[in-house]
Amino acid sequence: MSVARRVGLTPDRQVTLVHALQAVMFGILSVGVWLGNAGVAINAAVGLLVTLLPAYLERNYKFTMSVGLVLWITVAMFLHALGTLPLPGADLATLYGSTWWWDHMTHALSSSLVAGVAYAVARALEEHTDAIVLPPRFLFVYLLVFVMAFGVVWELIEFYISVVAQLLGSGSILTQYGLDDTVLDLTYNTLGGLLVALFGTAHLTGVADELAGRLGGQADEE
Repeated sequence: MSVARRVGLTPDRQVTLVHALQAVMFGILSVGVWLGNAGVAINAAVGLLVTLLPAYLERNYKFTMSVGLVLWITVAMFLHALGTLPLPGADLATLYGSTWWWDHMTHALSSSLVAGVAYAVARALEEHTDAIVLPPRFLFVYLLVFVMAFGVVWELIEFYISVVAQLLGSGSILTQYGLDDTVLDLTYNTLGGLLVALFGTAHLTGVADELAGRLGGQADEE
């Protein structure tokens, strides 16, 4: 039995929760626009678009994801968007700025999504061709290395966006808190990848099979 079912989250309730979180994210986007806060508005808008991507892929390309996976994506995007919103009860501080563990939690969740994508693509390629064989130990290391490399690239993006924002005298969309924070971000990125490598791969088999089927269909057409 999945964790979602153990806590009473049936597929219908998961769909309802996804829609509720999307509605709140739209509210965060509206607040960002109303406040003239580009960081809040852009982060909420990007997160909302990411959560709508599974429905778009299913509608236009018949690519189906499980509702549990869609909820996983939505929760990660929602928590990130919520973390950028100034909160009245905290003197307009954000959860990222006022709650020490918020940034670590969102990094772990986001990196788990990156690891999930990397796993699904790798398994799809393995199933598509006999030329690629990925033993479990290699796949485990591959996921960790991929997540760590992606995390380094992301930290560089955050740094240069902050530099450009300072040069332009505008608020930064992504915030860098210093070297110590970067090291902690990379640590929690690795933790997210490790959790997927250890426990999450079973939930991504369907996506990998779907991708493999698409690759097979393309090969047949050629």
